[in-house]
Amino acid sequence: MESARRPYAWWPAGLIASAATLLLLITAGGYGYHRDELYFRILGEHPQWGYVDQPPFTPMLVRLGIEAFGDTLWAIRVPAAVLLGLTALAAAAIAREAGGGTAAQSLAAAGVFGVVPLSSAHVTATSAPDLLVWTGVLYFVVRALLSDRPRSWAYAGAVAGLGLWNKHLVLLLLLCLGAALLLAGPREVLRSRHVWIGVALAVVIGAPNLIYQVANGFPQAQMAAAIAENKGAESRAMLLPLQFALLALPPVWIAGLVAPVRDPRLRRLRALVVAYPLMLVLVFLTAGQPYYTAGLLLGLHAVGAVAVARWAGGRRGRQALVAGAALVTSAAAVVTSLPVIPERDLAGSLPAELNQTIADQVGWRQYVWQIGTVWAGLSEADQRRSVLFTGNYGEAGALDRYGPSLRLPQVYSGHNALHGFGPPPDSKRIVIAVLDTPPEGLGTCTPKATLHNTPGVENEEVGVRVHVCRMDRPWSLVWPGLQHFD
Repeated sequence: MESARRPYAWWPAGLIASAATLLLLITAGGYGYHRDELYFRILGEHPQWGYVDQPPFTPMLVRLGIEAFGDTLWAIRVPAAVLLGLTALAAAAIAREAGGGTAAQSLAAAGVFGVVPLSSAHVTATSAPDLLVWTGVLYFVVRALLSDRPRSWAYAGAVAGLGLWNKHLVLLLLLCLGAALLLAGPREVLRSRHVWIGVALAVVIGAPNLIYQVANGFPQAQMAAAIAENKGAESRAMLLPLQFALLALPPVWIAGLVAPVRDPRLRRLRALVVAYPLMLVLVFLTAGQPYYTAGLLLGLHAVGAVAVARWAGGRRGRQALVAGAALVTSAAAVVTSLPVIPERDLAGSLPAELNQTIADQVGWRQYVWQIGTVWAGLSEADQRRSVLFTGNYGEAGALDRYGPSLRLPQVYSGHNALHGFGPPPDSKRIVIAVLDTPPEGLGTCTPKATLHNTPGVENEEVGVRVHVCRMDRPWSLVWPGLQHFD
């Protein structure tokens, strides 16, 4: 079946993609590092085939920014900004494959102006490259189904294999798409050798990181179990409500669910419609994060853009309604995702309350100064025997970034992959411990300070205590029991 493909709308789609990238670059220096960026900065200093909590791509992306532009906040955010622009172009390409013209492709590209795409690309989170991977996979799937180009299945598998270097979540997309094709069809594509070539390519290209997981006892399974235990109840409760906040215009992706059922021209895309509820069920059962569906929603948004553009047609009123709604919801997403509100006014603001990503960018340099003050209060002899130990990777990353300027000692943590970079030398028996309740292995601990930030923004660090601990056992004995996942 040949789709009625229109020419690719390079100018409008390119302008929207460029606007998204430019907006991210302009705002890249706002607030401060996100805790994940500080963590990836450390991981990027220790290149590996994989880490206990994730594949290596995003940490290497952060390192790429540093190597290219210097060790600055702006530098590490450049690559993700470019990736979001590419994601907009890929979304427009999906709309084109579905028969959409300039208006549909433009609306599809504008899907990146949503809370999850903007937040993820602003702070260089793993979900920014993942959005591009999912959109790329869906582009080739749509192309294969509508344009009778079976080789596109192989290309989809290759993109998925590359995605495994960033996040294993793309396996969820492949699983749901496969089950949806079996349930809703067209089932005959499952007999195509190109589909299985695509599966083979995904496995082969993603093999190094998969092998890492096998060789290390599937640490990401432990990580997933820890996340489910710590955040599972909240994630399940918020799964459905947050689906309507992930992208800027929910009616468009809802149209993407309806169009393949009602429009004969898009009937072969009904597997995408079935894949979405399947994914919701799997995310609910595994207590995954509500944003895990964002990549599929962006694909449905691109398909729905075709239906919405046809509905608006040549009617000026409908066109104005769609354009106005897109502008208003995109503006709301910008305000709730990017550093638009001055930091001094963030405390108690709606963006800081709704989007934890914003709150987690505030206060890191100040926290390091507060920890440094505790260290400065030690005697010179104790300072020479001291190390820093933190409860989470955000604190460790901040101390690694800003600590050297204060001549603070080396920082260690048992959180996720950071445990593998220890233990400290046994001679370092004085510990500046940044966590509420130091474990028994750190010896006798005395609280000396409590972290706070001047703007008064509530985040995970506010109220955390800084202790001075004097160990009575060597690190080599204590260290194995300090690893934790979350």
